[in-house]
Amino acid sequence: MSTIESAAIIRLRAHLSKAGADVIPPAEKSLMSKRAQAATPEPASAMQTPHPGQDHVALRLWLRLLACHNLIESTLRTRLRDEFDTTLARFDLMSQLYRHPEGLRMREVSRLLMVTGGNVTGLADRLVAEGMIERRDDPTDRRAYFLLLTDKGRDLFAQMARSHEDWVVSLLSSLDDDEQHELHDLLGKMKSLLAKHNPAS
Repeated sequence: MSTIESAAIIRLRAHLSKAGADVIPPAEKSLMSKRAQAATPEPASAMQTPHPGQDHVALRLWLRLLACHNLIESTLRTRLRDEFDTTLARFDLMSQLYRHPEGLRMREVSRLLMVTGGNVTGLADRLVAEGMIERRDDPTDRRAYFLLLTDKGRDLFAQMARSHEDWVVSLLSSLDDDEQHELHDLLGKMKSLLAKHNPAS
């Protein structure tokens, strides 16, 4: 698995824990707002279904997937903060720009991150001020511009991505290679089937 692939796997984050939430700027909180609902532990009533005679394996599987996702994300968020003084929202944006060295228009960034342009703007402003990304005018549209990583930003993201992959490898090391491949294939099958029923896909 490549560094960027491993980063992309964790893009579907659904958890924003209270730890450190008060130091995340509002725009970065907005970037993660669609994920926050999964952060709250499931109440006991969530397991009450109209089918008491069944073992509810699908529901239990879904809750277990959420639990594993949240545990992994919490660890990654903490390590990014402690080792690089950054957030998942910044990592997500820089990851997309790293994958597109030619740059991305704001609307493309918004689409990839599944947030509004206004949310991206605040985050981009801070990264521009820090010299991590730059804006370039779009020659085909004077109202638009591209976002690109600077050399400084690419160097920093490369370091973060290497550490990010090492952390993921360590977190999943309790599964051997065969188990990881089997789980990857099963989740890939499920993803493909779910996408067919998702109007937004």
